[in-house]
Amino acid sequence: MSTILEKIAQIESEMARTQRNKATAGHLGLLKARLAKLRRELITPKGGGGASEQGFEVSKTGDARVGFVGFPSVGKSTLLSNLAGVYSEVAAYEFTTLTTVPGCIKYKGAKIQLLDLPGIIEGAKDGKGRGRQVIAVARTCNLIFMVLDVLKPLTHKKLLEHELEGFGLRLNKQPPNISFRKKDKGGVNLNATVAQSELDLDTVKTILGEYKIHNADITLKYDATADDLIDVIEGNRIYIPCIYLLNKIDQISIEELDVIYKIPHCVPISAHHHWNFDDLLDMMWQYLKLVRIYTKPKGQLPDYSSPIVLHHEHTSVESFCNKLHRTIAKEFKYALVWGSSVKHQPQKVGIDHVLNDEDVVQIVKKV
Repeated sequence: MSTILEKIAQIESEMARTQRNKATAGHLGLLKARLAKLRRELITPKGGGGASEQGFEVSKTGDARVGFVGFPSVGKSTLLSNLAGVYSEVAAYEFTTLTTVPGCIKYKGAKIQLLDLPGIIEGAKDGKGRGRQVIAVARTCNLIFMVLDVLKPLTHKKLLEHELEGFGLRLNKQPPNISFRKKDKGGVNLNATVAQSELDLDTVKTILGEYKIHNADITLKYDATADDLIDVIEGNRIYIPCIYLLNKIDQISIEELDVIYKIPHCVPISAHHHWNFDDLLDMMWQYLKLVRIYTKPKGQLPDYSSPIVLHHEHTSVESFCNKLHRTIAKEFKYALVWGSSVKHQPQKVGIDHVLNDEDVVQIVKKV
């Protein structure tokens, strides 16, 4: 492990010493690719799976999963206790929480699992503290709550983002619009639909050479960076929405609060005083993009108390059937849908029809 860390430190110091210009772009690209490979070895050591440390991974329950990430003593446990009513040990010293503490809340009919993860320290991505396991659990979440102390938010935010990025987590970003296809022969083909400021054919070849890829088709559909290309080649990056919670707002003035409200993806709260929780839950719902579907048994009123909750990427009638029971899709004849996804109320639809939030569905099976 120490040798990998030494190699990473050497490469980082060399990158810091290298001037950035067109002549050094290829060399910097090569260093970035090497760095990404070493980081991957840190996350998944070459010696196979091995036993994971006890007390970390929590079984997934509910419709979505939200992880609390932050440095020690910023109020993660207090927030979880007050939101979900779960007791996570709270004290005035750092590192009170040592394992993952799960909680669950019901919001707009959806069950949302909240995970209080232990505090991350600087250098977690290099294996310090229990950061590796913490960030491994964070990778399985649908949304990250980054809890920050309002008195020193920006320094903490940068450090935490740096730690999470080192683990292949990309916060509030879209996957790069780069198509990458390996082939058996024909060398490297680079097509760019827009002018590129950083990547040219030589740089791309250098980066691919580090991964021992010598034949590939690459299309760049926007002005991409070397990091974007490495993300696409690595293929293990996870794109997660993130909300920054600025905790302890009871310690600042109203004028400062007005400034904080203008920061994107940000919600100021006070976990101790229960301030601004409704704003936080509302923003959480927007970022999770969950879709609620109500069931309607034949000849009865729709059941509005317990919706079936689908993820926004899988909202077809087929996904809905599989969520109810996996045998229903096989016996499916057609469905009657009331709601905003259809023109007529009700409308007869097939299994590929895409549903919208708060649609009512009645399924008719084959006889």
